[in-house]
Amino acid sequence: MKWVDNLTGDFSFKDSWSYPEGVYRNKFGQLSCDGLCPPEIYNMIDENGKIYEDSLASFYQLVDTTHLFHSIKSDACTYEWAGTDYVIVERINKDTTVCFTLNNSATHSSLNLIITENTVKPTIVLIGIVSQNDVTYHCKSGQMVIDKKLWDKGILKAIFDFNFGYDENLNEQMYWKGNIYAEVENR
Repeated sequence: MKWVDNLTGDFSFKDSWSYPEGVYRNKFGQLSCDGLCPPEIYNMIDENGKIYEDSLASFYQLVDTTHLFHSIKSDACTYEWAGTDYVIVERINKDTTVCFTLNNSATHSSLNLIITENTVKPTIVLIGIVSQNDVTYHCKSGQMVIDKKLWDKGILKAIFDFNFGYDENLNEQMYWKGNIYAEVENR
């Protein structure tokens, strides 16, 4: 791990946002939900998918339509990975910060980092849907560069490139690389 005073790179992803998974704009211009939705909402939608006007307020009390700003842009070669836009960064004590990417319906591998004063310990945790067994892959080599000035202000701005070794089943090297820009939450 390396600390720098002014980390450069493309961090424009931090200005992009998405709705929570399953929330979308329907053909009527309404924000609706498909997938993992509260069952109560289905009585508020007509046969064409339009939310009844008198149900809109109740619908939006049940369905989260928050704008979620992206905090990671990365590329990976690992199991059950289709991409992720979010990383949680939590300071658990004055010397240790943990980070983990969020899974979704298509991504079941999470990059997990334990950051201490001068070290980072990366792992990939696969919450397998095929084998029903969680598997942890340990980093073999790599690097992480963190912007020290922003870190001191409670923001993790970093570039990383981790190698997790050759995997016979994937028939290639497992890796995870990218950029992070996320607020550090205090636990």
